[in-house]
Parts: sequence; C-alpha cells; structure tokens
Amino acid sequence: MACSDPGSSREGDALLLLFRLASLQRLHILQAHLNVLPRGTSRPMSSRDGPEGEVLLQTSGCAGVITLNRPKALNALNLSMIRKIFPQLKKWEEDDQTSIVMIKGVGDKAFCAGGDIRAVADAGKAGGSLIQDFFREEYILNNAIGTLRKPYVALIDGITMGGGVGLSVHGHFRVATERTLFAMPETGIGLFPDVGGGFFLPRLRGKLGLFLALTGFRLKGRDVQQAGLATHFVESQKLAALERDLVQLKCPSQKDVAGVLDAYQAQSCAGREQPFVLEEHMQDVDRLFGGSSVEDVVRRLEAERSPFAEKQLQTLKRMSPTSMKVTFRQLASGASMSLQEVLAMEYRLSQACMRGHDFYEGVRAVLIDKDQQPKWQPASLEQVTDEMVDGYFQSLGSSDLHL
Repeated sequence: MACSDPGSSREGDALLLLFRLASLQRLHILQAHLNVLPRGTSRPMSSRDGPEGEVLLQTSGCAGVITLNRPKALNALNLSMIRKIFPQLKKWEEDDQTSIVMIKGVGDKAFCAGGDIRAVADAGKAGGSLIQDFFREEYILNNAIGTLRKPYVALIDGITMGGGVGLSVHGHFRVATERTLFAMPETGIGLFPDVGGGFFLPRLRGKLGLFLALTGFRLKGRDVQQAGLATHFVESQKLAALERDLVQLKCPSQKDVAGVLDAYQAQSCAGREQPFVLEEHMQDVDRLFGGSSVEDVVRRLEAERSPFAEKQLQTLKRMSPTSMKVTFRQLASGASMSLQEVLAMEYRLSQACMRGHDFYEGVRAVLIDKDQQPKWQPASLEQVTDEMVDGYFQSLGSSDLHL
C-alpha cells in the first residue's frame, strides 16, 4: 500500500489561534455533576441540565476514558473541567477494574488548544480568586497525570497547546497524528511555558526545548514525535480501531499497551520518510540558543546573518522581554528539578505574572483590541534586571504550591 503524508493547510498562526479561542469561552461552573457510567458502557454522560458536559467521563472495557467536549472552543480547558477530571482520575487509579486511562478530544481540529486565558485575565483585573484557583488546580492535575500508577494514553489529534500539553505530555503515552499541531507560544502574551514546561522542555535533545519555549515554534504531525514530545505516531483514520483494541485488553500492563501502540505505529506510514522539520538546523539551534542569557542568544542570532537566524531574531523581538528572561531561567532551573519541584516553581511564576503588566497587555493586544502591538513593560531585555527576574521566583510563603 502506498504511503502518503497528508498536508495540513488549515492552521493559521498558532499563537494567535491559542489566544483567540479564549474569546469563545466564559467561565461556566456547572451546578450538575457528572457521574461515571457502569463499567462496559461507552455512552458519554450528560449533565442533568440536558446538554452534554464540557468533559465526558466514562468506562469502557478496561479503560477509564476522558473526553474533552468543547469542540467549538477547540476543547479549551477551564476550571470546571479540571474539577471533574482530577477526582475521577484518582478514583480510577484506585479502581481494580480500571487498568488504563485514555484522554481525547471531540472533533478533528483540536485535542486541547489551551486554557481560558480571557477569564483568567478578567479575574486578575477584578481581583478574583480564579488567578490562584485555576493555576493551582491545573498544576495539581498535571502532577496527578505525571505520577499516575496506571498507563495513561493521550490521543493528541489536532491542536495541542498550553493546557492541552499539560493534559498529555506527563503521561506514559502520547499519540500524535498527521493533524497534531504542537506549540508553547506563551512568551508572546506575557506568560511562560507552564504546565510543567520547565520539566519536559529542557529534557528534549540539545537546546530544542529552549528554542520552542522562546520562539513558540510550531511542530506538526510526525515532527511532534521526532522532537520527543509524543511517544507514538498513528494516522488519524486508525484512531477508532486503536481505541477499540486498547479498551479490549485484559488487565494490560504498560508493556501490553506499548505493544498495541507500536503495532499501530508500524501500520502508519504518513510522513515516515521525511526528516525532522528542524533537522538541518539542529546544530544552529544548539549553537545559537546555547548562550548564557537571552541577551547572549540575541547577540548570536544578530551575528549569524543567516535566513534561519534572522527569522528567529524577528520572532524574539515580538515577545515579552520579561517573559523570555523568566522562561530562560525557568528551563535552566527545571533541568535539575523533579516534576513536583518544577510545578511549585511555576505556580510562583504564574502568580508573579498575574501581579505584573505584560500578561494583561498581551491579552489586550492579541485578544481584545487585536492590534498585535503589545507595549511591553519593560520594553527591552536590557531593562529587565536580574533583581526583577528574581522576584518572579520568590516564595509565596503559606500560599506556595506543595505537591
């Protein structure tokens, strides 16, 4: 059978997409609660009010299945969804009849394109508790996924950014398809690559993680696996069969699950012969992004004078100087930390961003006024002092996140 690599021309700018989706969202804390269906039932649960819930929880065969059900909002994650997923995940971890946990998104456009940025920004301006609750509970869920004692399979079919990365990357298995679009573009809106970005990004080969963190570079399809962010690649048309085979396993071990995924990957030939999208530039990435500071990275890019270096230089000039410096230190520190230590650090960073200027200015420029002309404060890397960056990493005392 001939192999083909379907193109993906519908995606626009990943950064703009991530934050525009927030305009579709509002924080809806549902009064009704979802209950898990009896084992062996595959029909999704609905809320008591009639419409299907934002996240569906079900059991099917040996598996507990989480389905993100906000396709019109690209399955974006909000606090009410987090508060449903976390307790059910803990229940499945203790349930002898549940052998694996699977997570997926409704629709063919997105697994999960991020979090409810607009709601968080509105809460921050109004002094609402969402700025604490959302990040704290999201990171607690990220840690629960990363420490789950049972195989966790994330089917990252479509856009996977920000909060969607946190729901997938810390699990045992991440299955990309030809429709997968991965990015961590937070520096463009005055944030930093959170949800454990300080843990998994510096563990990618060379300086790839720092490159992705600072530039928000998009990876598509099989490139997501070749970068080390996905464990497997399976063509989207095979996902339904893959799901059926996984849930029909009898008390599977992690090795058993890996065997099924390996078999489906072997049958998926889309893009198999194509090199990693950054392969020809990896030596440049390691050299140019191997500087001792963000300023050093910029100097190296300016001196390089190649089309690749010029493109990255122009990208960095659009990002928040404060975010880039915080991100640089975040990844440098996270390289030697545990996931729990990284998430505790990132909670401090999130709260510092909520107290600062650039996050709200980024939301204004990208989402509200849409002029794409953020006025960062400070406006240059040189104006962001080490003492200012130190402040982002300071303890929150009794408000620190403990995992």
